[in-house]
Amino acid sequence: MNWIYFLLAGLAGGVLGGMGMGGGTLLIPILTIFLALPQQQAQAANLIAFIPMAVIAIIIHAKAHLIDKKRLLYIIIPALITAPIASIFAQNMQNIHLKRAFGIFLVVLGAIQAAGLIIQTIIKRRRVCMRQQRQDKFRPRLLSNLKENI
Repeated sequence: MNWIYFLLAGLAGGVLGGMGMGGGTLLIPILTIFLALPQQQAQAANLIAFIPMAVIAIIIHAKAHLIDKKRLLYIIIPALITAPIASIFAQNMQNIHLKRAFGIFLVVLGAIQAAGLIIQTIIKRRRVCMRQQRQDKFRPRLLSNLKENI
């Protein structure tokens, strides 16, 4: 029966991973909190699950022309350099410290996402207000020109 929970965790991680939003963001907490896997094992399982998900998602995103090939190397090269270092570092960390670090990462990521959403909303509202002000300034002239021509 335990395998059903792992199956559901994989489905949840696959949904986010397929959308390019990082399935591990959801999969790792599910594996550690609900399925009681140690943090290192959860992260390793996430990496293994990521490979087939990534291949399929990349093919779909590439067919939709969503991959910027010109800038890809700027992401891949630093990631290839830092990934082995981070893997060794994570492997040697105590489970509780790695778990806390991942939790802090999720909180910071959430705060950045929320701040970005708030800033985008403010910018959009300002643009709408500025457009409205320009239209309001233009309307009296338009009305006076219409009155003169009548």
